[in-house]
Formats: sequence, C-alpha cells, structure tokens
Amino acid sequence: MDEITRSEAILSRLESDGRVLVRTLASQLGVSTVTIRKDLESLEQRSALRRVRGGAVATRPADEGTFDTRLRHHRAEKEAIAYAVAPLVRDGDVIALDSSTTCHYLANQLLDRRGLVVVTNSLPIATLLCERTDANVLLPGGVVRRSARSLVGLVGDVLVGRGPIDRGFLGAHSITAHHGLLDLAGEEAQAKKYLANACREVYGLIDSSKFGSFSIHPCVPIERLTAVYTDSGVDPAAVASITAAGTRVHVVGLDDAS
Repeated sequence: MDEITRSEAILSRLESDGRVLVRTLASQLGVSTVTIRKDLESLEQRSALRRVRGGAVATRPADEGTFDTRLRHHRAEKEAIAYAVAPLVRDGDVIALDSSTTCHYLANQLLDRRGLVVVTNSLPIATLLCERTDANVLLPGGVVRRSARSLVGLVGDVLVGRGPIDRGFLGAHSITAHHGLLDLAGEEAQAKKYLANACREVYGLIDSSKFGSFSIHPCVPIERLTAVYTDSGVDPAAVASITAAGTRVHVVGLDDAS
C-alpha cells in the first residue's frame, strides 16, 4: 500500500472516528509504526490533522477544509462533472484551472491532451500535469495557502496583458443566482476573480451540495458564467433560478462517468 492510499485510509478513519492510534493503523494497514508516524507527520504539515501522543485527532477547519478532505467529499459527483466537461478542452487550448478539487478531477481527465497551456493556482494540478503531460503550466505565483495547496495574492499581476485565455474552469464553495460563485476564503475568491477576468469563457463546476450553501465572498457574477455544470442531485428549483438569471445549467448523471 502506497503513501497516498494510506493517507486516504487515515483521513477516512479520522472523519468517522475523530481520532486514530498509531499502533491500530499500523496493524490495519500492514506497515510499521514508524511508517504511520511519518504519514501522520506529512498530513499534519498539510493541516489535514493534528498529532497527539500515540496518534492524531481531526482538525476543526477554519475555512473550507483541507484539500485532502475536500478531494474525498462528493467524489462521484465531482468525477461525473469532470468527465462531462473534459470534451470542451481540445489539444493546443489555453485554459485556466483554479484550485478546486473538481478542477483537479478535470485535470485527471486531460492527461491525454497534447500541447495545452494551463494557467492554474493549484499546486497539485501543476504537479500532476507537469509529471504526466507535455502541457506548459503557468503558476502565477503568490503566497501558498497550505491547507488548500494553492497560490493566492499575485494572480492578477501576472495575467495582466498576457492575452486572453480560451476557457476557464472554476469551482466554488457556493453558487446563487444573485451573487454567482462565492467562496469562504477571501484570497481564494480574489484568485478566482483574476482567473475569470482573463478568460473568454468561464465555466462553473459546482457539485449539487454547493447550491444553497452559505458562503461569504462573491468571486464571479452569474452573468459572467458561460455555463454551470452540476450533478443530478441538484435541487431543480436551484437550477431554475440560475437558468432564469441567464446562465445555462448542464445536469450530469452519476452514471455518465462510468
């Protein structure tokens, strides 16, 4: 079992129990206690947990949650959305991907594309595309948000005067017909705004749990969105309100990605 698989298992146990023990994890995962301690140290460095004597406890997120936690939430829905959106990206396109986990799943769908230019503030997406594709990846720079594994702060300065990006793909913590896309973290909202402003077309990749959820910082107004992609669990009334505001909503079935 590799480190990524072990980390997912540890976080899953933390989510259900709130606490994990080193000896128990070592026995269940078939590795040494030394390996488990290294795994816990790595996860703590990414703000995914807090180590205590003999194990670790779940952290109480101060914002939208860590990247690793969000990556597992509503995974099937996010993968279905990513699968439906991927045909919009063709070889040689210039695209923007934000630091959302849905965009990370989209990046996984684009590994066979050739000649892409990808602007992203996501460290995991940049790493994935650099290691497994021939894409030219532009990281705008800025300050690292450790829990989100993203770069914020200087995105706009880098993109000004560089020419338009064909299509931008953005996630969000919430979406409403009145405010468009919103985020809990102000710096993430600003980064999304900069990316959207540089794009000809902007697509919101929003799983159904985000419709009607509370958020704070508007980042992309509804009229700026070319379309929204969501999953079949979405409330029809929420879809109707977004559509009435003039933005198309594509509802994706979970079986579509299989």
